[in-house]
Amino acid sequence: MDQWEGQHFNFSPDNLVSRVTRVTIKSKGKSRIKLNLDDVIRAETVPENSKWVHRVKIKSQLLTKFWGRPVFLGATILLPRGYETHKDVSYPTVYCQGHFNLQPPLGFRTDPIKETAEQIARRTARGLENGYQLYQSWASENFPRMICVTFQHPTPFFDDSYAVNSANNGPYADALIQELIPHLEKTYRMIPEGYARVLTGGSTGGYEAMALQVHHPRTFGGSWIFYPDPVDFRSVFQVNIYEDANAFSVPVFGGLKPERIAFRSPEGQPIQTIRQLSQLQSVMGSRGRSGDYLNAWEASFGPVGDDGYPQPLWDKTTGNIDRDVAQYWRDNGYDLTQYVKTHWPRIGNDLKGKLHLYVGDMDNYYFNLSVLLAKQTLEELKNPLYGGSVQLGSPLKAHGWHPMNNASLLKIMAGHITSRAAAGTDTDQWKY
Repeated sequence: MDQWEGQHFNFSPDNLVSRVTRVTIKSKGKSRIKLNLDDVIRAETVPENSKWVHRVKIKSQLLTKFWGRPVFLGATILLPRGYETHKDVSYPTVYCQGHFNLQPPLGFRTDPIKETAEQIARRTARGLENGYQLYQSWASENFPRMICVTFQHPTPFFDDSYAVNSANNGPYADALIQELIPHLEKTYRMIPEGYARVLTGGSTGGYEAMALQVHHPRTFGGSWIFYPDPVDFRSVFQVNIYEDANAFSVPVFGGLKPERIAFRSPEGQPIQTIRQLSQLQSVMGSRGRSGDYLNAWEASFGPVGDDGYPQPLWDKTTGNIDRDVAQYWRDNGYDLTQYVKTHWPRIGNDLKGKLHLYVGDMDNYYFNLSVLLAKQTLEELKNPLYGGSVQLGSPLKAHGWHPMNNASLLKIMAGHITSRAAAGTDTDQWKY
C-alpha cells in the first residue's frame, strides 16, 4: 500500500518542519524570531493485514478531477469471527465515523491492555469498554457477525471531510458513496442493501454519521449519533449564526457584553472563549489553514472566498458574523436539523426510525444545546413521526459520553438491521 502522500497537504510526508521552540515576543519594538526547519514529517506507517483487520486504499476519480492531482480514499475493515470459513455468508456493515487514523474500528485490539487507574476512570466515565474487552465480545459465541469499517478521507484543511460535498474540499460524500463503499462491497462480502448499512460516530464522526444518513436516507438503514458537532446552527458554541451579529460576545441588560465560551469543564468552568479560539486558529494558520475544527467547518460548509480559500463565518479579530456565509451554510444543507425539517415531506418515510442521538448534559463544547434544538424540531415532525430517539446523559456528562458500550451498541444495531430486512430475508445466516 502506498503512503498517504498529498492527502493532508500541510502535513505531507517529507515536508520540512521546525521543532517546537520557545520564543519571546517583546511588547514594544521589533523582535527577531529564528525558526529552523530541522525536522521531517515521517510517512504514515500502514500496519499489515491480519486475520481480523484489513486496510484498503483506492484512488478517487471524483476527487482527483476536482483537485487536479491524485487523491485517495481509504478504509480499515474489522472482520467477524468465522469470516474465512463461512464463505457463503454475506454480512451487514457498520460504518464508524471519526478522525483520520489507521487503527481498527471501535478501538478493537487482540492483546490485553494495561491501564492505569486514571485511564480506567476516564474510560468508565465515558461508558466504554477497552479494545481488548471489545475483542472478547466480538469473538465470543452468539455475538452478531457484522463487518465494521472506518473511512480515511483527509482534506487539505482537516483530517477528514465531514462526509459532505463541499465547494472547498470537493465531492467527498459522492466519492465515499459512489466509489469507496461499492469497492468495499465488491471486495468483501457485505450485503449491498440500505437496510444492512448502518452508521455511528462521535463528535466530528457524530456529525458525519447524521449527515450521511439524512442526505442519503435510502443508502443507510440507521444512524447512532454520539455528541455530534453542531447539527443545528442556531447553536454553534451557543452562537445563533443566523440572528447574532457577533460570535465573541452578546449584549445583555445593563450594557454588559460577556464573553461567549467555546470550551468548558463538565462542572461548568469556562476554559476557552470563542475569541481565544479564533485568535489561536489565526496564529496556527492563515486563510483557514489552522487544521483545527472551526476552520474545518468553514472549509466543509462554506463558500470559496475571493482569495480562493474558505470564506470565514466570522471575522477572527472582531467576531462579526458574515450573514451571507451563515445563509450559505443553511441553504446548502449543512444545518442538518434545518435540512431534515425542510425536506421532511420528501425524505420522511425513508428516514423515520433511523436517527438516534446521544449527548451529555455538560458537553464541553456546548453541543448538547444543538442536539436539544434538533430534538425539538424532530419531535414536531408529522406524517410520518420521526420515530427515532434523543438521549441526554446526566448529571455532569461530558463530551465523549456513551449510554452503552460498543458491544451493546453492536447488538442494538444487529436487532435494528434484522427488523428492517425485507420479508423473507435470511437474517440468521450472519448470527452463527
